[in-house]
Amino acid sequence: MSNDLHEANRLTWNAATVAAGAVPVAIRPWRPEEGERLLAIWLAASRIGHPFLGEARLVEQQQLVRDTYLPMADNWVAEIDGQVVGFIGLIENFIGGLFVDPDIHGAGVGRALVEDAAARLGQLEVSVYADNRAAVDFYRRRGFVETGRRDTDDEGLPFAVIAMMRSA
Repeated sequence: MSNDLHEANRLTWNAATVAAGAVPVAIRPWRPEEGERLLAIWLAASRIGHPFLGEARLVEQQQLVRDTYLPMADNWVAEIDGQVVGFIGLIENFIGGLFVDPDIHGAGVGRALVEDAAARLGQLEVSVYADNRAAVDFYRRRGFVETGRRDTDDEGLPFAVIAMMRSA
């Protein structure tokens, strides 16, 4: 397990035990005091999913996540043994962000967060960087289809973004 994410908690589970269903994943609304944990997950996962943005931009965007995106979104966390391991930020039925601790990528935590949101909200929409192939493929496996594409991101930078939707 990476020290920066789990230093204080010596965990007895890993991606394999979570994926096998041996360890239950609880999903619940976030608590504001968990903000730093969510930011740590966001940065660690973004370094893997969005390396094309560069480290300086990711660190800069972390402030935006802290000050703007977390407060404005309806955030839900995935928790294992009292430890937050991922989160989804929703703006109505739009997935503003889905981030999972890289130490347990592939264990079904992201899937659980999306399925929980779908059960509550029905139709879901998301925008994904085209260069983040793992995320595009993840959403396709969850039943999302491409509904549009643009050549620049929300900041007008030359990073293609794919709009996707999953029907209720």
